[in-house]
Amino acid sequence: MDACTQALRLLEQEVHGIRARLDAQLPYALQMPMVPAANVSDAAMAAIEQHMQAARRQLRLRIAHFLRRLRQMQPTPRNVADAQHRYALLKLYFHAALTHFEIFAEVLTQRSQHGTGVWLSGLDVAAQDGLRQPGLLQDVPPVICYVERGHGGAIRRARTRLPGGGNNPVSVIRMPRERMVGTGIAASLFHEVGHQAAALLGLVNAFKRALQQRFGSSQPPPPVWQAWDRWISEILADLWAVSRVGIAATCGLMSVVSLPRAFVLRINLDDPHPAPWIRVKLSLAMGNALYPHPQWARLAHIWELQYPRSQMSDKQRQTFAQLDQSIGEFIHMLLAVSPPALSGHSLGAALRLPDRHPHALLARWQTVRARPQQMLADTPTLAFAVLGQARFSGLLPASQELQVIAELLQRWALAGYLPWRAGSKELSVVLNQRRPLAAAFA
Repeated sequence: MDACTQALRLLEQEVHGIRARLDAQLPYALQMPMVPAANVSDAAMAAIEQHMQAARRQLRLRIAHFLRRLRQMQPTPRNVADAQHRYALLKLYFHAALTHFEIFAEVLTQRSQHGTGVWLSGLDVAAQDGLRQPGLLQDVPPVICYVERGHGGAIRRARTRLPGGGNNPVSVIRMPRERMVGTGIAASLFHEVGHQAAALLGLVNAFKRALQQRFGSSQPPPPVWQAWDRWISEILADLWAVSRVGIAATCGLMSVVSLPRAFVLRINLDDPHPAPWIRVKLSLAMGNALYPHPQWARLAHIWELQYPRSQMSDKQRQTFAQLDQSIGEFIHMLLAVSPPALSGHSLGAALRLPDRHPHALLARWQTVRARPQQMLADTPTLAFAVLGQARFSGLLPASQELQVIAELLQRWALAGYLPWRAGSKELSVVLNQRRPLAAAFA
């Protein structure tokens, strides 16, 4: 056998090996051991499986085409080089399919961990609820959550490109394990949900158009507004979180960015996140714009006591003063933005939810405080808002808050699996027979 013939035969054997490995890749439903309540939603699993089936089908077609072409080739040096080139491309497509498989496998594998899986399933339900808003988002994608060590959360948005090609069929939210404490969960979760909502509604582009109309296109906007423009994606996610869960979002943000002073006061326009010091001030101002109440000013005073301006350099003090002075005008413009998806409504009017005002949240707490696990179970996002407001107001100890949220997450997970609603008598009986999951992330 001459060398060219042997080279083509070796390539054929390698491609047969790829096809065998592809055929051995079982659906997730046959691989992932987890209690039923820890499952992702049927919509999410169906979307993931359909995506993977389409990727495998496309790869099989590429393999079949390669093998047909290979068998028609004459064993010449030129054909060997051409076949090697096509084989290298085929391997890249195969690696892309494996990458997609591993992305979702990493998320789904955690569902088999005791306690963790049920919490994550409950977070899926809460995140999905955080995307829904009457008149806003009708066709929301499925959401699945997982935890990972690290400081901040992240999202791989639905309908964005996956590594190696293809669109992501679901939203995948990464929650930092350190945030799985009380209503700190809510701040990170709904910030990431806000990124998906902003993409679905086209909010970033809507703001940029409004900015261009305000300052014109002939010259760049003033430096302060260039900073707001640079940070707008993260600001919109913070706005969404505040609109969903009120002061719980800002308190959670303060916890996340409570770092050494050098980090809190660092301004970096290459980073899409605002400098932490002004980011907290902005969150407080957005909260007050949506839900006016003296609590926002009190918390702003506390933040300035924790990171006083006297500790800033002269340049930092001047820059933060300029940003701080422009916050009111910036928020007024932001809330007045009217993207096409809102059908003529402004962003502020759409996001302002009457039942999230501090007075309404405290009144709701008074009616549910005897049995918050049962009486808040039907509305995950509102539940986080009520609990966060009660904790901030000194009405709910942190230890009790964690117990309540642990049981609520368990209820939401079971409600997504069992055929009855979260507030039903049957579900209460099931839950009362289960031990609390508050220590799942200890």
